[in-house]
Amino acid sequence: MKSYEIASQIKPTERQLKWMDMEYYAIVYYGMNTFTGKDIGDGFAVPETFCPENIDTDEWAKAVSDGYMSGLVLTARHYDGFCNWQTETTDYSVKSSNWLDGKGDLVKMVAASARKHGLKFGLYIPVWDRHEPSFKENDDSYNKFLLAQIKELVTNYGELFTLWLDDRCDDLMPYIDYEAIYSLVREHQPDCAIVFRGPDGRWLGNGRGVLRKAEWSVVPASYTYDEDGSVPKSVIKPKHGQMEMDIGSRKFIKKETEFRFAPCEVSIPMRPHWFHKKDDDMIAKTKDKLLNWYYKTVGANMNLMLGIAPDKRGRLYDQDLQILESTGHEMKVIFGYNILTDPCRITASSELSGLYKASNIRDDNDSFWCPSEKDKKPEIIVEFDEPQMFDKVVIKENIRNGQKIEEFEVFIDVKGKWKSFGEGTVIGHKAICHTKPVETTRIKIKIKEFRATPEVLYVQVN
Repeated sequence: MKSYEIASQIKPTERQLKWMDMEYYAIVYYGMNTFTGKDIGDGFAVPETFCPENIDTDEWAKAVSDGYMSGLVLTARHYDGFCNWQTETTDYSVKSSNWLDGKGDLVKMVAASARKHGLKFGLYIPVWDRHEPSFKENDDSYNKFLLAQIKELVTNYGELFTLWLDDRCDDLMPYIDYEAIYSLVREHQPDCAIVFRGPDGRWLGNGRGVLRKAEWSVVPASYTYDEDGSVPKSVIKPKHGQMEMDIGSRKFIKKETEFRFAPCEVSIPMRPHWFHKKDDDMIAKTKDKLLNWYYKTVGANMNLMLGIAPDKRGRLYDQDLQILESTGHEMKVIFGYNILTDPCRITASSELSGLYKASNIRDDNDSFWCPSEKDKKPEIIVEFDEPQMFDKVVIKENIRNGQKIEEFEVFIDVKGKWKSFGEGTVIGHKAICHTKPVETTRIKIKIKEFRATPEVLYVQVN
């Protein structure tokens, strides 16, 4: 069996499917760095430095919800080690600050606000702690410290949709028992996706916005982590600190024999820095830039995590609030309807059986279209009774059975001839073709290259 055929048989877990359905969510960067102005704190700032004047986590959650996002992730702590919750593991936390007389719990507040506004809640925590003395010890004391912190977070704050486990470290790195961390999270949060330094979701590789032409969810095993925390062996080894621009094509994987389903997440800050800086107040990403990022990431088989940064008061800048609200309003209008629900005829070059008919693509459920195994040029044609105007075609592959589509193209009928509307490489969880508004009575979706019999789950035209 060829390598690409093996890759086409790799399937996601239910946990990964749920995480990919989140698509677009926010991470709130707030902590000691907000008050020191540092990107990476040294762990020496006194706890009293953390002193929000008018913190409003409901405002944060509402802004995220208004922005058409599905979840909110909070920095439980950053590299400086200052904990945003009432931890028993260290005195370097909110309980030693003057905020709310040392009784405040930011994790608890944000979790409650997120759920109040219909958002799922997640947490970010790094393995690096520049304040904790045991970090430099050669024994197992730091692992016990870290596991105790993570246990508090996964047991005291309700259901988590993700744990963003950051393994960055600029100092001497101690041995970290990732197997114990994964086991602990699985025991208490079985549906929680462990992302970045975890087996459920893979980080793109940079925060600068450099994207691959095709972002496969199925990649060589060496680009992922096993449940024991190790990196599986593989023929091709990733270069440390570098981002390869191809990790999934037939050419790249031709010598590989072991694969994993490892969907990709892109994380970008709304401002130039992750934590709030006054100089950034007038240079946040605009509505058009956020929409463009959504198309380039969620619309190309990736999750998008947008960083937002409250200021020292604990409030979001008015401009940021306006940008998020206007972006969300436009996205609700854009994606709030599907003209395939209007009267139309949906046919295909072939159908595997009556269970996998072409008309299944109009419903976003578990039914899907699958062509005959002998169909080498599978395509779907949608015909409307009256001309329809649109500028986007959204396609979802049935990745529950694996990722198989390598290249596709969308056409529209212009005076009786097919004209290209847009094209792409992988479809995966979602692909979005968008251009200037067009009007037509017929649309054709052609699957040009595939690794195994393709399956199309859903098509939305708007």
